[in-house]
Amino acid sequence: MREKLEKIKAEALGQIEASDGLEKLNEIRVAYLGKKGQLTSVLKSMKDVAPEDRPKVGQLVNEARELIENRLEETRKELARRAREIQLKKEVIDVTLPAKKANIGHSHPNTIALEEVERIFIGMGYEVVEGPEIELDEYNFTKLNIPPNHPAKDEQDTFYINKDIVLRTQTSPVQARTMEKGKLPIRMISPGRVFRSDEVDATHSPSFHQVEGLVIDKHITFADLKGTLAEFARELFGEETRVKFRPHHFPFTEPSAEVDVSCFKCGGKGCRFCKGSGWIEILGCGMVHPHVLEMCGIDPQEYTGFAFGVGLERIALLKYEIDDMRLLYENDIRFLKQF
Repeated sequence: MREKLEKIKAEALGQIEASDGLEKLNEIRVAYLGKKGQLTSVLKSMKDVAPEDRPKVGQLVNEARELIENRLEETRKELARRAREIQLKKEVIDVTLPAKKANIGHSHPNTIALEEVERIFIGMGYEVVEGPEIELDEYNFTKLNIPPNHPAKDEQDTFYINKDIVLRTQTSPVQARTMEKGKLPIRMISPGRVFRSDEVDATHSPSFHQVEGLVIDKHITFADLKGTLAEFARELFGEETRVKFRPHHFPFTEPSAEVDVSCFKCGGKGCRFCKGSGWIEILGCGMVHPHVLEMCGIDPQEYTGFAFGVGLERIALLKYEIDDMRLLYENDIRFLKQF
């Protein structure tokens, strides 16, 4: 029995010494110390040993077990230490190497243009106000003096969710909601996405962005509107920029006008960019219609105001000389990198 135990012990220690991984160690543990292992088999055969020899054999088995267990644990720790060393060598950082260049993105042309517009009007004391893109027909049309039979309400121009709810066709509903709150005076701009049933081409899209402005106070005149938009044009396109107002019609303003700015490419002399006219159309504006004030709970005898609206994409197209609106939405990295 002693010789058998010595042989088992020698085989186990030899295999432990030759092992090269934790998985192999576990296999050795099971083979010698498991329920069906060789040392366990020896213990089970104790019934065949003479009674007077059993204590001695039991002691030898326990000594062999203890030796194998200790050697397994020592080897396990050594293998774990080697694995850590190898991992640490892989993770060594050479601080003298040049850093990897971070691939940082940048703002979209629309965002750049919007931030510029907001900066200008905030500098004039305006507040930026946002509102819902899914809007009630009442705010999108009725409170803006657009009657039920108006062409703008045609399904060919407006996306209807049902007869009372639409995707807003302009950001003017935000102005109506602000006026209803009754906190006067008002100086605000309302930027945001709007929706119209347009075919996609170089200058049209069913989803685009607007920035609309509103001022309501006592003694506001058309001269205030002209001065505000002239300052806006100079800040946006350069100090030499001039503005020209042409009569127009909008349901929610009276009188109404469209505004042109002198071509910032040729200085008004006429070029390809302004189609030889020296002027570029940029926005629509006017004095807030008294009926709109009344519907929003403001006394038109005491308060007056002006409103204006500009397409954000139009500003981006003009300012960065982009000739096709679709480029703004195609996410072509070659185009976007220019900004």
